[in-house]
Amino acid sequence: MVQIDPTVPPARPSLNAPRNEHEAHLADLRRKVEENSEYVGMSFAVEAREIHEGKAPERSIYGEAKPEDALKLLQDGVQVAPLPFMPQRKVN
Repeated sequence: MVQIDPTVPPARPSLNAPRNEHEAHLADLRRKVEENSEYVGMSFAVEAREIHEGKAPERSIYGEAKPEDALKLLQDGVQVAPLPFMPQRKVN
């Protein structure tokens, strides 16, 4: 039988720690995307198109786009894919 010390508060789970294997994989994907790509925010559609057209240097980017802008990129042959997470907002 395990004795519980009533004077020791129960451990609180970390809200940032993955709760299961799937969350761990998503956290790893997020880390890899953030380490190897440039966050361009809401300028994603414009920047992706400029890279595709050779008007901006080729590089990995990620950001946010309206669904209609992302669809237009795909229709125009720009290779984009949705990420299974929201970008972390940088705050001051």
